Amino acid sequence: MEAATIVQHTQAGWVFWAALAVFFTALALIISEKIHKTVVALCGAALMLILKVVDQHEAFHLEEFGVDWNVIFLLIGMMVIINLMRPTGVFEYVAVRSAKMGRGEPVRILIIFSIITAVLSALLDNVTTVLLLAPVTMLIADALEVDAIPFLIIEALSSNIGGTATLIGDPPNIMIASKAKFNFMDFIIHLTPAVIIMMVVFLILISTIFRKRLKTEESLKQRILAMDEKEAIKDPVMLTKSLVVLGVVLVGFVLHGYLNYEPATVALFGAAVLLVLSGSKNPHSVLADVEWSVIFFFIGLFVMVGGLVKVGFIDILSAKVLSLTQGNLFSTSMLMLWFSAVASAVVDNIPYVATMNPLVVDMAKELWPAASGVELLQHPEMMPIWWSLALGACLGGNGSPIGASANVIVVGMAEKAGQKITFVRFLKYGVPTTLLTVSVSAVYIWLRYYVF
Repeated sequence: MEAATIVQHTQAGWVFWAALAVFFTALALIISEKIHKTVVALCGAALMLILKVVDQHEAFHLEEFGVDWNVIFLLIGMMVIINLMRPTGVFEYVAVRSAKMGRGEPVRILIIFSIITAVLSALLDNVTTVLLLAPVTMLIADALEVDAIPFLIIEALSSNIGGTATLIGDPPNIMIASKAKFNFMDFIIHLTPAVIIMMVVFLILISTIFRKRLKTEESLKQRILAMDEKEAIKDPVMLTKSLVVLGVVLVGFVLHGYLNYEPATVALFGAAVLLVLSGSKNPHSVLADVEWSVIFFFIGLFVMVGGLVKVGFIDILSAKVLSLTQGNLFSTSMLMLWFSAVASAVVDNIPYVATMNPLVVDMAKELWPAASGVELLQHPEMMPIWWSLALGACLGGNGSPIGASANVIVVGMAEKAGQKITFVRFLKYGVPTTLLTVSVSAVYIWLRYYVF
């Protein structure tokens, strides 16, 4: 579809250019980090409404142009559950126990922490995981008198790899699942095998690189072995309640497609039950610790992308992608995978996926105009393109310190603790990891969907 034709379908030509100006100005400001990304997103959304690119009803009530409330409430529900679990000390327990399993050997601890981070990122989410583990990691590194920065960067990279495996592991997956109507098991079946393969390759790589670089004295190893992980548990009763509720929520995620519940419903139910079981008479502190800046960033972002969809810009992009690949879906999958990886290293993968989701839907409409609903979104030939988007966006986030939210958090926490991670130093770890994992993904997609 030509640009001129698209513009003719908009309310007026100037609305098209106004929407583009608002979105790309906001994107540039988000990349520059000169203004907080939540402030930028909310200002961009407000301008989309004031300029009547979208109206309030479209922004807040229509799925096609507005806020994806399933994503919003899934995030809120999981944040409340984690906030109630955090004071129990379970995450500190896991970290200390893992360090002792490594017998105080820095490289072993690095590998164990990588595995723990990847698994927790898949079951909880990668942002929460690094928030909880990074402080303990710095304490362990300090006790061993080794550089904490390799540990922190490897944890950030592992969290993004592990988070790729499940629906709830990484915000881009939550957004893709909501748009394509995927359930929890879809991600387990299609993405988890790829993640397991790339984690094995990643662990071999870091073991080889750091075997000679991370050394410590025997007396310092004994410090780790002398630690008592049981002291980390502050509230065993609440811990038991939290683990039971989290288990029920995870089972609910697995079965939500069969039970006809949205993931947000499952998460909110778990959050409500745990709030009741916590016995808290005033939930203010728990709710105050929800990452509201992240929530409102998503809301603003959805409204801005809705404006791009409404004026037809996404139609233009989808037509261009199809013309580049001449309708060859394998080429489209590879283009989607590698372009997503590169773009997500430059731009936070959340706004990137928010922009690409409607593009993939429009591509499907171009290819199969007679189909609709789930039949269209989950057309067998479209599935590899969705998974290419997920893999590229999640793994490409490892390419730079600003590529994923988990990276930004780790860099910020390290700086506060006096362990500054420079942009270039992160690239030395992130770029090779991205090239490695995306290459594994390309082979996986080719073999699974186009050979066998």
